[in-house]
Amino acid sequence: MKSIKNHAAKRWLATGSALAIALTIIPSLSHASAQAVNPALVTVSEQSGFERTGRYEEIARLNAAFEQAYPDAVRAITFGTSAEGRAMQALVVSRTGVLTAEEAKARNIPVILVQGGIHAGEIDGKDAGYLALRQMLDGEAATGALEKQVVVFVPIYNVDGHERFGAWNRPNQRGPVEMGVRATGQNYNLNRDYVKADAPETRAMLRLINEWDPIVYTDLHVTNGAQFEHDVSVQLEPLVAGDPALAAQGRRLQTALIDRLSAQGSLPLPFYPTLARRDDPTSGFVYNVYEPRYSTGYSVLRNRFTILLETHSWKTYPVRVNITRNFIVDLVEETAQHGQNWLREAKAADQRASRMAGDEVVLSWKATEEARMIDFRGYAYTRTPSAVTGNLLIRYDENTPQIWRVPLREKMVPDLTATLPQGGYVVAPAFADQVAALLDLHAISYTRLQAPRTGFATEAYRAETLNYAPVPGEGRQRLRTTGSWKPETRDLPAGSLYVPAGQPGARLVGALFEPTAPDSLLQWGEFNLAFQNGNYMEAYVAEDIALEQLRDPAVAEAFALKLAREPEFARDPRARIDYFIRNHSFYNPDTRLYPVLRVDTAPQ
Repeated sequence: MKSIKNHAAKRWLATGSALAIALTIIPSLSHASAQAVNPALVTVSEQSGFERTGRYEEIARLNAAFEQAYPDAVRAITFGTSAEGRAMQALVVSRTGVLTAEEAKARNIPVILVQGGIHAGEIDGKDAGYLALRQMLDGEAATGALEKQVVVFVPIYNVDGHERFGAWNRPNQRGPVEMGVRATGQNYNLNRDYVKADAPETRAMLRLINEWDPIVYTDLHVTNGAQFEHDVSVQLEPLVAGDPALAAQGRRLQTALIDRLSAQGSLPLPFYPTLARRDDPTSGFVYNVYEPRYSTGYSVLRNRFTILLETHSWKTYPVRVNITRNFIVDLVEETAQHGQNWLREAKAADQRASRMAGDEVVLSWKATEEARMIDFRGYAYTRTPSAVTGNLLIRYDENTPQIWRVPLREKMVPDLTATLPQGGYVVAPAFADQVAALLDLHAISYTRLQAPRTGFATEAYRAETLNYAPVPGEGRQRLRTTGSWKPETRDLPAGSLYVPAGQPGARLVGALFEPTAPDSLLQWGEFNLAFQNGNYMEAYVAEDIALEQLRDPAVAEAFALKLAREPEFARDPRARIDYFIRNHSFYNPDTRLYPVLRVDTAPQ
């Protein structure tokens, strides 16, 4: 292990991480380091010349020091507890005189949430955030901007993963010398948990979002992947997804942030650089709209801006910290200029969403095959057979910049859509409590039926096929089904949840309850028990039932036809016997009934 750590340290130092070099090439870091600052406000990273990052205990010390140094402008808060018992901490920063969510809402002050360390190995945001905030509070950056907004800064979201410190946790990342890991103490990837909210950290973050209602939610990352000259990407929604009118504001904001970073010497991209074929730069890049399990796909369904910032892992740590610091300052300045307008547009989007019952919503997006050629600043590379795997292995030459003329598939079209019901969704009482807890986290309104309703007109979804994932994913056994909504008259028991489709989170409501949505509660396995047949029948009894039914010539003919047309069915003894069981009075017709109904009128 020691040799690995030494190797990592040498690889990092070889990239020019010494403070003298950092100060030469990074003006904002040089400026910060040249000032006489309160040593209690300086991070371990800055003290080390941006070679190292501090441990978890540093943030409590720093937050207390910031609060003490700027008592009228900073409040240190905790907003949850991790699975391993660590406090989740944040700074609230503003010179508006407002340091509580209630006051911010009452005075209509824009709030932005800046989040570092969701993947704790990608920790640039923590060190950049403290640096940016100190400079802004001291008037050295974004002068006057904090007088027009509140910044909620979460330095480490994944606090347990942060403390699984090691030098080889990010083998293709240059610095810091040691860092945390991607997953939490329970092995959750928090950037896949926004919908199902299984992790205590996710539930804490959603409560923080509900409390402050940030107009911009920013998630700071470090990318993996190919080696190239571009050093940062800024992917923002709504641009494609979400409210179309709000998307126009999103386009302006993304353009402004890209222009600012370019003027500061960066080479930013307006898309996450995902190669169409892994390790094959000639394949070009494919744009992506993220599902709501991701931070970047979640807030847009709540009519708020969400930004995914990804610095490039092969850039040195001081370079990456500087870029992230610049981005934070840029965003604060943009919010000072346009935050009030964003609030007005977001509230208008909330009102439009409240009238979306009966409208079509997009559940997922895909890139078309249509492409345009772009000049991408990469490096020369070779692809030769690997002595280990036999596959083609790519190696980049960072000493030889090269323009890649490659396709970019950026035209996005709806992949899956659904039409929201005129009324809303009704959740069966047996699942009401667990679903209600999730709806509370997502700020989705609902009511409970206090009395039963009989003979109510609904649409019911019955699964025709069940396709369970063979292995768990993120702690869940995912389920995909085929089926369709069909009219049924059903009784609605007391205790059922009624979730109106028309509300500010209308798009999120559809994403949660439409069975085909990629992050629906059904697909995340929330209702797996509902599709489990609790009754069974001995094989010899089932055989007699089948033989009895086969005495009917019409049944025999239909069975023979099914055997001939469906080879998989014919090869599956269980499926063959189930064919007859499902046509017997023994069989519960609601075995494959989705415990969520659609209704066109509120069952009040």
